[in-house]
Amino acid sequence: MDAYTLEQALMNLSPPGSAAAVVPSDSTVLEVTRGLYIGGSGDIAATMQDGGSVTFVGLLAGVIYPLAVIKVKAASTATNIVALR
Repeated sequence: MDAYTLEQALMNLSPPGSAAAVVPSDSTVLEVTRGLYIGGSGDIAATMQDGGSVTFVGLLAGVIYPLAVIKVKAASTATNIVALR
Protein backbone atom coordinates (compact mmCIF):
# COMPACT_ATOMS: atom_id res chain seq x y z
CA MET A 1 0.00 0.00 0.00
CA ASP A 2 1.56 3.32 -1.02
CA ALA A 3 1.51 6.44 1.21
CA TYR A 4 -1.39 8.08 -0.64
CA THR A 5 -3.55 5.00 -0.36
CA LEU A 6 -2.71 4.58 3.32
CA GLU A 7 -3.48 8.25 4.02
CA GLN A 8 -6.82 7.96 2.19
CA ALA A 9 -7.68 4.77 4.05
CA LEU A 10 -6.93 6.34 7.44
CA MET A 11 -8.95 9.46 6.57
CA ASN A 12 -11.96 7.32 5.68
CA LEU A 13 -12.01 5.78 9.15
CA SER A 14 -13.22 9.02 10.72
CA PRO A 15 -16.55 10.75 10.09
CA PRO A 16 -16.68 13.69 7.68
CA GLY A 17 -15.46 16.94 9.19
CA SER A 18 -17.36 19.41 7.03
CA ALA A 19 -20.44 19.70 4.87
CA ALA A 20 -21.67 22.07 2.18
CA ALA A 21 -24.84 22.35 0.13
CA VAL A 22 -24.37 21.36 -3.51
CA VAL A 23 -25.99 23.15 -6.43
CA PRO A 24 -25.71 20.84 -9.45
CA SER A 25 -23.54 22.45 -12.14
CA ASP A 26 -21.55 21.27 -15.14
CA SER A 27 -18.80 23.80 -14.40
CA THR A 28 -18.39 23.89 -10.61
CA VAL A 29 -15.52 21.68 -9.41
CA LEU A 30 -15.91 20.51 -5.82
CA GLU A 31 -13.26 19.58 -3.31
CA VAL A 32 -13.25 15.76 -3.45
CA THR A 33 -16.15 14.50 -1.38
CA ARG A 34 -16.16 11.61 1.05
CA GLY A 35 -19.88 11.22 0.57
CA LEU A 36 -23.10 12.82 -0.62
CA TYR A 37 -26.23 13.19 1.47
CA ILE A 38 -29.35 13.05 -0.69
CA GLY A 39 -32.29 14.97 0.78
CA GLY A 40 -34.72 14.35 -2.07
CA SER A 41 -34.81 11.16 -4.15
CA GLY A 42 -33.54 11.17 -7.73
CA ASP A 43 -30.50 10.64 -9.90
CA ILE A 44 -26.99 12.01 -9.50
CA ALA A 45 -24.93 12.65 -12.63
CA ALA A 46 -21.38 13.01 -11.36
CA THR A 47 -17.74 13.25 -12.26
CA MET A 48 -15.79 10.93 -9.99
CA GLN A 49 -12.42 11.70 -8.38
CA ASP A 50 -10.62 9.85 -11.20
CA GLY A 51 -12.37 11.98 -13.86
CA GLY A 52 -14.85 9.35 -14.99
CA SER A 53 -18.50 10.27 -15.49
CA VAL A 54 -21.39 8.22 -14.16
CA THR A 55 -25.09 8.56 -13.38
CA PHE A 56 -26.37 6.97 -10.20
CA VAL A 57 -30.04 6.22 -10.83
CA GLY A 58 -32.77 6.09 -8.20
CA LEU A 59 -30.93 7.32 -5.11
CA LEU A 60 -33.15 7.43 -2.05
CA ALA A 61 -33.84 10.44 0.16
CA GLY A 62 -32.23 10.56 3.59
CA VAL A 63 -29.24 8.42 2.67
CA ILE A 64 -25.51 9.19 2.76
CA TYR A 65 -23.75 7.62 -0.21
CA PRO A 66 -19.95 7.10 0.11
CA LEU A 67 -18.92 8.75 -3.17
CA ALA A 68 -15.67 10.54 -4.04
CA VAL A 69 -16.94 13.06 -6.59
CA ILE A 70 -15.60 16.35 -7.95
CA LYS A 71 -18.74 17.43 -9.84
CA VAL A 72 -22.45 17.00 -9.40
CA LYS A 73 -23.75 17.80 -12.86
CA ALA A 74 -26.79 19.86 -13.84
CA ALA A 75 -28.56 16.75 -15.18
CA SER A 76 -28.95 15.49 -11.60
CA THR A 77 -32.55 15.22 -10.44
CA ALA A 78 -31.94 14.50 -6.74
CA THR A 79 -32.51 17.50 -4.48
CA ASN A 80 -31.15 18.93 -1.24
CA ILE A 81 -27.70 17.46 -1.91
CA VAL A 82 -24.99 17.94 0.70
CA ALA A 83 -21.30 17.24 0.06
CA LEU A 84 -19.51 15.65 3.01
CA ARG A 85 -15.76 16.07 3.41
